[in-house]
Order: sequence, then C-alpha cells, then structure tokens
Amino acid sequence: MMTFMPRQASPRLEFSAGGLVLDPDGRVLLIRARDLRNQPVWTLPKGALKPGESSTEAALREVQEETGYRCEVVREMTSVTYWFQREGRRIRKTVRWYLMRPVEKVGEHDHEVDEVLWAERADAEARLRYDSDRRLLAAVS
Repeated sequence: MMTFMPRQASPRLEFSAGGLVLDPDGRVLLIRARDLRNQPVWTLPKGALKPGESSTEAALREVQEETGYRCEVVREMTSVTYWFQREGRRIRKTVRWYLMRPVEKVGEHDHEVDEVLWAERADAEARLRYDSDRRLLAAVS
C-alpha cells in the first residue's frame, strides 16, 4: 500500500529594502519595532517593495516612513537573505541594503515603529538584535 506524504508548500519569496543611515558624526539611526512574537527589537529601517517600485525607491521610502528622515543614498551595500516562518509558512526574504545619509527631518515615524534613536556606534552595536544588522554596521567602519 502506498502512503502519500502531504506536499510541503513551497517557500514564499519576499523582497525588502532598507537603509543604514549614518549622520556626519558617525551616529547610526535605529528603530525599535516588534518582531513576529511582538517582542521589542532594535534594528535598521526596512520594508517590502511596492509594485513597480525599485529597491532604491523602497529603501528611501521605508526609511522616511519608519524614522521621519528624508535621506539620500551613498551606495548600495551587501544584500542579506534569511529564512523564517510566519503562520507556519517558510519565508525566504532578501533585503537590499543601502548606506544613506540624512538630508532633513520631515515628520514622525509611522505606527510600525515604537521609537527612533540616533546611537553612537558602540551603543548601536550593543542594541542591534540581528547579526546581519551588526555585520552591515561593521562593513562601514
């Protein structure tokens, strides 16, 4: 007798873009948001691309929405790909990162962010939860 194993759903591919924002004094712009378990987490601003939007456009928009700062791109950085689960489904997310500098404060952060903070580099390294965020910061030393 043959037994059929339930077919595992193929992973969902997601694409985001974000910014590592450094001011002229070398301070890092951090956000305190919530992870999938609703726990507070210090991280870098990023978010999903909207239809028809380039990674650069998405990164600039997300940074402004999540921090209230209009920025400009200095250069593209290394992309990061990681896996996680959401509602039982495997997700493979690729994030394109950009080194940015602030141009002007144009508003407040959106509802997805609890707090925005300019942190000295050592403080930022200590606060950042994700290794990939700390590696991005280390790459601009």
